[in-house]
Amino acid sequence: MKIAEKTARISPEFIAQVRQKISSSPVTHFIGGEFVAGARGQIFESLDPSNNQVLAHVYRGHAEDVDQAARAARAAFDKWRLSAKARKKYLLKIAELLEKHADELAVIECLDAGQVLRIVRSQVARAAENFSFYAEWAERAMDGRTYPVDAEWINYTVRVPVGVCGIITPWNAPLMLSTWRIAPALAFGNTVVLKPAEWSPLTAWKLAEVIQEADLPPGVFNVVQGFGEEAGDALVRHPEVPLISFTGETTTGSIITQNSALYLKRLSLELGGKSPAIIFQDADLERATDATIFQIYSFNGERCTANSRALVHESILEEFVNRVAERAARVKVGHPLDPETEVGPLIHPEHLERVLGYVQIGQEEGAKRVVGGERVGDRGNYISPGLFVGENHMRIAQEEIFGPILTVIPFKDEAEALRKANDVKYGLAAYVWTKDVTRAHRVALHLEAGMTWINSHNVRHLPTPFGGMKFSGTHREGGEYSLEFYTELKNIALPLGEHPIPKFGK
Repeated sequence: MKIAEKTARISPEFIAQVRQKISSSPVTHFIGGEFVAGARGQIFESLDPSNNQVLAHVYRGHAEDVDQAARAARAAFDKWRLSAKARKKYLLKIAELLEKHADELAVIECLDAGQVLRIVRSQVARAAENFSFYAEWAERAMDGRTYPVDAEWINYTVRVPVGVCGIITPWNAPLMLSTWRIAPALAFGNTVVLKPAEWSPLTAWKLAEVIQEADLPPGVFNVVQGFGEEAGDALVRHPEVPLISFTGETTTGSIITQNSALYLKRLSLELGGKSPAIIFQDADLERATDATIFQIYSFNGERCTANSRALVHESILEEFVNRVAERAARVKVGHPLDPETEVGPLIHPEHLERVLGYVQIGQEEGAKRVVGGERVGDRGNYISPGLFVGENHMRIAQEEIFGPILTVIPFKDEAEALRKANDVKYGLAAYVWTKDVTRAHRVALHLEAGMTWINSHNVRHLPTPFGGMKFSGTHREGGEYSLEFYTELKNIALPLGEHPIPKFGK
């Protein structure tokens, strides 16, 4: 990758240029290969989480804009059914351009989402990797199987694109999470309408610039800005959009399921999480501490797979809590564009109040607040990394806070650890720390989680399935699982002779 090192500084002059670009005129939709204003002319504000000042004005999309985008995508669908080799070439070009514009994308994401530079640089690299990875899969999309029946029949399967894909993305890692869906959708011959989150809309606009520079056919990729209940709902309900990939909150996922039911749409829902890290008494405590701290405090705690619960064996509870408390107090909270910052501001003042509300709830429930969980400064949405010791029935252990707040919960034995780990409505990820290999596999098998890491934090590999159980979502994406989701499987049957055909009405 040509992307700069995580700790490299970006000059104030360059940052000022980016600010000027995104604030000079309203951020538009991208429909049919052109940047266009909203049909109703309405505009909303995107705030800078570091100070809550207006960062940009953005056109507010409605059903008319979504309809225009969906029709453009449908019209482009047949044009995009190029050879797989041609689509591969386009995707590799997009990856190259993402690297070229890496600094600008990083600055926009830091300013708009509040994510820190060291994290955002990795996300930009992942965005480029998403396109280069699925570029290689483009030529595999038509792979099929044969099903011979003696010497009389041959059946064979082929995969074909679904059509227009509606992709609705969250505000916490908008560039990385959108490209993870866009890349396979395009690679397998679909066209796309993207609806980014209204709290962090700007990298979607820059991504549209990148795709325009890559010279994709008009309408293959489209962006409609706006609010979920307006533009997002219109996309979910649009009859020309047979597939929806949504990442976000569980309640919204349920609403999408209901509102798309009339058209029997194909859905991939990646929803909330309350993931446990189970730390047994024989764990490598230093590594377990490092991983747990990183998983809950990186991304400003706004991570769906965060281990927001740490289930710790009672014999090592005090030592673990002391280690985490000491480290949490030293985590550097600061401006997201400072390369030394480890935790930046939360996305929006409403979300800050929500997270602070959970800190209050935890104390009212009787959990012990060991450190942090306090607002930092009087500008922006900063909060210090927080640590509670509590019990699994408490709301701070049951509900997704989506902030840098860790709840530590003691357990006595393996059975109790499993019971507490599974005693939530979510089932996205889990982490197991033990040197006992047999126990590690046994616990992983019984955890109600779509993904489990043993003696590791969340290290993602693109070919592996990503997704959760229970209220954490449906379906899986990644590698061949994305191929399955973004294509239709067709069976074609051919007789090898003149087989008997029933004669009716003769």
